[in-house]
Amino acid sequence: MRRFLFLLLTAAVAAICADDPWTAVVKLKSGTEIRVLKKGSTQPVIGKFDEANDERLVWVVKNEQQALPKDQVDRLDARPQPAGRVKVEGKTTTDDPQAAKEPSVGMNGKPAVTTTTGSSVSFEGKPPFETVYRRPLGAPKSVEVKK
Repeated sequence: MRRFLFLLLTAAVAAICADDPWTAVVKLKSGTEIRVLKKGSTQPVIGKFDEANDERLVWVVKNEQQALPKDQVDRLDARPQPAGRVKVEGKTTTDDPQAAKEPSVGMNGKPAVTTTTGSSVSFEGKPPFETVYRRPLGAPKSVEVKK
């Protein structure tokens, strides 16, 4: 009886720990840019992720919603969504001659305080695609030899 319970518990833990690679696809956010390589195709299709379940993938390509059975997806890549593509930086520096122990300049003998301000804007490119799902290879077919 103890062996049976041990085997049952071991099987349950193994079933829970077995990761299905399709769960990463189901967890994608709607609107994520994806690249899908269909079974038997050489060119991937790029679109926006809509939803996925255990049987199919739904995405939008050129304002047209398409569905594809899970077993027809060879590979699915997703582009991570960046926080922001435009980066604005500003910098202001103030120079105080008295702090540097420099002699007074000017007619009144008062030190001149100068302020310098600069800013920059940079545009970041899109991040590269990352592979989210790759169809697992099945067991090879056995070959019978006829005599």
